[in-house]
Amino acid sequence: MSRNQDRLGLDNTPMPTQDETPAAATAAVGLGVPGDTGAPAFSWSVPTEFVELPSEGLFYPPGHPLHNKTTIEIRFMTAKEEDILTSRSLLKAGVALDRMLQNILVDKSLDVNSLLVGDKNALLVAARRTGYGPEYATAVNCPSCYATVEYTFDISEPPVNDYRKVTEELGIEVGQNGIANIYLPMSGVNLGCRLLTGADEGRILKEAERKAKKKMESSTTTDTFRAFIVSVNGEENPFTIESYLQAMPARDARHLRTIYNQIVPNINLTQNFQCTQCSHEADMEVPLGVDFFWPK
Repeated sequence: MSRNQDRLGLDNTPMPTQDETPAAATAAVGLGVPGDTGAPAFSWSVPTEFVELPSEGLFYPPGHPLHNKTTIEIRFMTAKEEDILTSRSLLKAGVALDRMLQNILVDKSLDVNSLLVGDKNALLVAARRTGYGPEYATAVNCPSCYATVEYTFDISEPPVNDYRKVTEELGIEVGQNGIANIYLPMSGVNLGCRLLTGADEGRILKEAERKAKKKMESSTTTDTFRAFIVSVNGEENPFTIESYLQAMPARDARHLRTIYNQIVPNINLTQNFQCTQCSHEADMEVPLGVDFFWPK
């Protein structure tokens, strides 16, 4: 749903001041005349694109900027974003991608870390597409002959998983507050579950790294459950939730993981792969390697 396709060009209007620029306006780069202290002679406007949100805004609580919003507007990537993606300090801190995404959001009131994981994935793919095109060439290991081959994937329009069908078939209700109610058959309880954001995933990852450094026992499964379970049989007391987590049957834990993954709105990056060495053909998830945003 790209817009402003024809706006990338010369513009004879003066460059707007900070106060004159609308919140959703595209950025402009002015080119002045040597010795001229007045307004720039012309400028380029960076085009923008509306990205469809896999969640359709249904899983954001009231008050969130994306509550019931179906799209989000981003600017096309520019050389400035490439500078962010190649910044050693940002790469070392592990925040280069988040900083790049934050920079291209048109609505500056949005915090990229508050986006649901599936919506954030959709933005990443859209940003990559605006920056380097819909073709993604990368090295792939063939699962049949084990050869490493160069293969080109098309990321122009990744489909969205049909989470609505899953919730309807399983009788899972999603409230106005974005909370999904999931029934666990073994223990017979109803869990209120929210969907994880990018910030949630970051905290879970950091906790796993902290425990690994201190050689502590891993608890990624319960840490993840702890992040998205908000109630047990309607009871939101943290002590009640923790008590249930410690006693949850393994069968229910597996059921919860399966159902949760099915109801998370996300883009589907599974595509057909055909090995150029042995002609093996199979569906494969697009490998998001380091060259996804750092192509050769």
